[in-house]
Amino acid sequence: MAHGRTIQLFLIDGTATGLKTDEIHNWTGHLLHFPRMRIADALRRDEAERTGIYVLVGPDPDQPARSRIYIGEGDNVSRRLRAHDSEAGKDFWQQACIVTSKDANLTKAHARYLEARLIERAHAAGRAEVENRNGGAPNPLPDSDRADMEYFLEQIETVLPVVRIDALRPKSRVVESQAPDRAAANRSLSLQLKGPRHEVEAHAEENDGGFVVLRGSTASAYDGHTSKQHAETRATLIERGILREDRPGGPLHVTQDTVFRSPSEAATIILNRNANGRTEWKLSGTGQTLKAWQEAQLGAD
Repeated sequence: MAHGRTIQLFLIDGTATGLKTDEIHNWTGHLLHFPRMRIADALRRDEAERTGIYVLVGPDPDQPARSRIYIGEGDNVSRRLRAHDSEAGKDFWQQACIVTSKDANLTKAHARYLEARLIERAHAAGRAEVENRNGGAPNPLPDSDRADMEYFLEQIETVLPVVRIDALRPKSRVVESQAPDRAAANRSLSLQLKGPRHEVEAHAEENDGGFVVLRGSTASAYDGHTSKQHAETRATLIERGILREDRPGGPLHVTQDTVFRSPSEAATIILNRNANGRTEWKLSGTGQTLKAWQEAQLGAD
């Protein structure tokens, strides 16, 4: 069961788009988050001179609807970021987050361990293209240090989505429960559309702010009409083998759990036509639309 946490967000220059610091109550970690245009101001701060790790995030140049992420570490994070700012291969990033320790007890070995573990998590989440070419296994640490770093890692994963960096957030999983309560009902959704030009049966989960179309679903192979952005996203999924044709004229199969930004984006990609996800997606076993279910919850209390 998840417990509440207090996160202290401080707007350094008083604006929501400027430099920000983030801290979790009773955690020694410290985050400095900033847009690329403010890198000079960020690197003048004391925490940028410490040992730590950093995350660079921006749109993927090859897939505009998808994010790209780079994770690094350094004895002096400021020096590493100055180098990246002038590096042609790092032009993609638009925001950065520096993670250090308030008590200055984070060592080079700790930072390397966290870097490797964060790269692992980013690959596993599958929400963004990972720029790192080599991550490797985490370097060995004494048992006590490893336990401390795993706790440190958990806090990083908790606070990054607060500053809108979702690339490490794990994909949700359907909870296999027969309990008829509202929370369980919200987790399992289905979309069905069958006919002479369509052969679609998709299943999804809405949980923790994400919308995940599950592996094994099928999508329409029929050429429909969508926005340019949705058409590009669908073409990218086909190119990457996430939507795959197993037989000529048959539906496309979803080969892995795939995160979308909204129910409507998911429905549009699956049906290959403009679609309102709130009315297309229905709760499994009831036929109730997502829209009707959400409206019912507003009146349930």
